[in-house]
Amino acid sequence: MKIPALALLLLPMSICAQSFKPMADSIRRAWHIPALGYAVVSADSILEMEMLGDKKANTPATLNDRFRIGSNTKAITGMIAALQVKKKAIAWDTPFFALFPELRKGSHAAYHDITLLQALTFRNKLPRYSYTNAAPAKEQIRGNETEQRYAFVKWLLQQPPVTDTAALNLTNAGYVLAGLMLEKAAHKSYPQLIHDLNQQLHIQLGFGSPNYPDSTQTWGHDASGKPEPPASNYKLNWLLAAGNINASLPDYARFIQEQLKGLNGQSTMLTTDQFNFLHYGLPTFAVGWFWHLNEAGHQVSENTGNPGTFITEVHLVKTANRAYIFFTNQQNDQVYEALALLRSALEKRYGN
Repeated sequence: MKIPALALLLLPMSICAQSFKPMADSIRRAWHIPALGYAVVSADSILEMEMLGDKKANTPATLNDRFRIGSNTKAITGMIAALQVKKKAIAWDTPFFALFPELRKGSHAAYHDITLLQALTFRNKLPRYSYTNAAPAKEQIRGNETEQRYAFVKWLLQQPPVTDTAALNLTNAGYVLAGLMLEKAAHKSYPQLIHDLNQQLHIQLGFGSPNYPDSTQTWGHDASGKPEPPASNYKLNWLLAAGNINASLPDYARFIQEQLKGLNGQSTMLTTDQFNFLHYGLPTFAVGWFWHLNEAGHQVSENTGNPGTFITEVHLVKTANRAYIFFTNQQNDQVYEALALLRSALEKRYGN
């Protein structure tokens, strides 16, 4: 990745500074990002946390403001699944059609053996689906929100499978199935399961675009910088468990701290082995987490949420007891460059 000359001038200054805030704001301005939040946390401490810029035109963003976290939702769904497995309400190898036998007829044969774990780890041939897909039409999916998720899965299972041979099938569809399975096993809706997690962690995760219905909340911006007006997208309900959570930076940081606690044997929610399984239990992508070995040979688990008008990133380094979190309310390639630069500088100070 080519780093602009301005960034190279900024970097040495930041590493010597008491706070990265001036550098981070310089990066935000140079890359024309409306709002940029970042946090560096350990299992038990907030080492640095800032929110810079504007959540909407001429309105400063604060740490209380909410951002869509997109596919970072998947790690949250994965943890909810682990909690239900711990309760023995469901197992990783529970087949989808063991819970929904009535949907087997009419479903494509390629999906007949799919399990909870396969749904959560991209190890399936389900069709690729996002809220930008044209089908199905709104009129095809009826009922209240819970009934719509069921009807959508019924439609989804009738679609042809992907035909490529890649080991990972990067689709939201598996998480849609997994969400339905967790609702059935727990006898609770997905929002109720999130409510339970909120209570356990003393946080408040929400759903949908932050500025709908509260227009004073954070507005997302597309690649050209155009703000996304408040609106309800019914497809986001169908994709609830795959990518529709919003959160404030402090609340999301608290969720990430619980991951660090768990990976280092300090959580009461799950065992260390269970947290390790979520983060590193399978090659490349485990249960809601991508992971790799960095240059120091340390395991790094990470996620990126990019739902169209926001980018959020998280990078956890278990051995260093560190996590780096970034929230922005614009989505384009330049935002990724800006976050890579800021993360590099933060890692030089705090360790990787």
